Amino acid sequence: MNIVANSPLTRKLSAFVALSEVERAVLERLHQRRRSFVAGRDMVHQGQSAQAAYILSAGWVCSYKVQADGTRQIVDFQVPGDFLGLRSVLLRTSDHSFEPIVDIEAAEVTAGDLLAAFAQSPRLATAILWAASRDEAMVVEHLVGIGRRDADARMAHFLLELGSRLALVGMGRKEGFDCPLTQYHLADTLGLSAVHVNRVLRQLRERGLVTFRDGHVTFHDYCGLVDLAEFDPAYLDQTGPLLK
Repeated sequence: MNIVANSPLTRKLSAFVALSEVERAVLERLHQRRRSFVAGRDMVHQGQSAQAAYILSAGWVCSYKVQADGTRQIVDFQVPGDFLGLRSVLLRTSDHSFEPIVDIEAAEVTAGDLLAAFAQSPRLATAILWAASRDEAMVVEHLVGIGRRDADARMAHFLLELGSRLALVGMGRKEGFDCPLTQYHLADTLGLSAVHVNRVLRQLRERGLVTFRDGHVTFHDYCGLVDLAEFDPAYLDQTGPLLK
């Protein structure tokens, strides 16, 4: 039980449901098959079938789709406590790829594992459904960002969202967070060129709002950045009702 007691997933789900000892034991079983993956090598390929889902324990992963011309659109990033491929394992085919950005640790989870966990603990199933719904809400917000926000607001919103997600699992604060992403990752996520990303980050730094340097994001004026991005964290539902 000690391994899962303070795991990122436990911290995340505990924001939604007050986990019982039985539910923590079910989570422990979901973490039985622990695996390591190296950075830069896809752990799941677009179009792959009959693959497992994963619970990310340590490290960062990007989920992406490749277009016919070879260009890449990053759909989202996964941080510790997130599921990888939860939808795909239930639908049997992955509609996008997962690539570790750094060396990672993850627990492999089959569809059978999930169904057994759901049958044993409906409240835990509800909490995992909450996590999946939250992920979907973030993808919708990213679509709005690419379609309607200017580059400065898009970048500000993305960094604020990452900070909020990391804070939920004890890895971020309003002062900032460690971040292994490159400007190329940001470009493929935000629909900008790497040159434009560099320019936007410089402008935000010069305005005294935020600095992204040497693998760390520092918020200098958190409230100012929120105003610029019109950031409303309600879609992240991190202060939602706690189920007893």
